[in-house]
Amino acid sequence: MIVLVLFAAALALALFMAGAWLAQRRTGQSGWVDTIWSFAVGVVGAGLALAPIHASDWPTTRQSLVAALALLWSLRLGLHIMGRTLRGGEDPRYKALANEWGEDFPRRLFWFLQIQAASAFLLTLSICAAAQNPSRFPNPGDFLGVAILAIAIAGEAVADRQLRRFAAEPSSRGRVCDVGLWGVCRHPNYFFEWLGWVAYPIIAVGLPPANAIGLIALVGPIFMYWLLVHVSGVPPLEAHMARSRGEAFRAYQSRVNAFFPGPARKNAPASRGLRP
Repeated sequence: MIVLVLFAAALALALFMAGAWLAQRRTGQSGWVDTIWSFAVGVVGAGLALAPIHASDWPTTRQSLVAALALLWSLRLGLHIMGRTLRGGEDPRYKALANEWGEDFPRRLFWFLQIQAASAFLLTLSICAAAQNPSRFPNPGDFLGVAILAIAIAGEAVADRQLRRFAAEPSSRGRVCDVGLWGVCRHPNYFFEWLGWVAYPIIAVGLPPANAIGLIALVGPIFMYWLLVHVSGVPPLEAHMARSRGEAFRAYQSRVNAFFPGPARKNAPASRGLRP
């Protein structure tokens, strides 16, 4: 039963990302890729959370809770990216890929998005493992996991709102956003995105730890950290900022931590330039 459920989840994610490819080709807006990816992870993750291990099983309270958490995260992030896309915002990472791949961009983008589907599948396994914890509900791990995910969703929303307000002010033109959360971390939205995935292993294993198989859920935060810090998050965005803002952004880099929040280094130069 579980094998069929996992196969259906993988197929659904592949179809979602094929739809994302089609949306990008029809509109020319790469923002639809991340919008659809966010919704896909939430919907498929919730489906895996609610899936019965045995045909006669009904969803437990923990399954329903984890499914709701996955959908809440997905809805917040997906709607945020959708709004940015509808306002005409374009992700510089996809622009760089289009320039690099040239005429082969459509074909390579399709397979690149299928890799994203595979990445999403790994993340949904974390959601599934949390939902399928067989221990008695509620467990202290459930409360802690919900609290962490709530903080992560709220923190990411605050960071996005602070950046949007900063960019909208005429006086901010040509400056780097270092207000609020952006003054303690160069990528607070990425940090809180990663933090949200920490919740699932805690729910999956429980407190005190009692469900060893729940360690599978560690794939979520480990994989998300690797993606954000070393692959598709920080490196391409900071390369774009260094090219477009030069010394102003390098000064910001010298003062503020890249990923984990912390106090700014006071002995570094204070120079500013607009973030995208």
